[in-house]
Amino acid sequence: MNRRDMAGLLVLPALLASMHTPARADDQAPKADYQRVQPLLDTKSTILDQKLIYPNGEAEVKAVVVTLMPGEETGRHMHTVPLFGHILEGELAIQYEGEEEKTFKAGDSFIEALNTWHNGRVVGDKPARILAVFIGNAETPPVIRP
Repeated sequence: MNRRDMAGLLVLPALLASMHTPARADDQAPKADYQRVQPLLDTKSTILDQKLIYPNGEAEVKAVVVTLMPGEETGRHMHTVPLFGHILEGELAIQYEGEEEKTFKAGDSFIEALNTWHNGRVVGDKPARILAVFIGNAETPPVIRP
């Protein structure tokens, strides 16, 4: 490679950079159908109207995505710490002990019942994906099974 070719290679990046026009403010603005902040939930109680109570101890937050196949169930369990749930896909019916079954579909958010036995099952022929965020502490298990 001769000097002239080398000089051309050195000038090329500068030339390309000078051709780039900065984005205009209206190019960066959100589209009309886009919400910068989309509220999912604002509550002080669980799905069963129980007052939210945070456990004592060192705070710990765990977030998982649970996938259940059509017809699959969670099995009987309870939560001892607040749990934020958001249905990402599919539909889930939850039977709470002593309560009527509640059904949640994609886009629904809720605070799960505390210290109440329940079982969830997928409704329909599509998998259900649930974002579950446990807001507890390191000493308290977020899920208890019988």
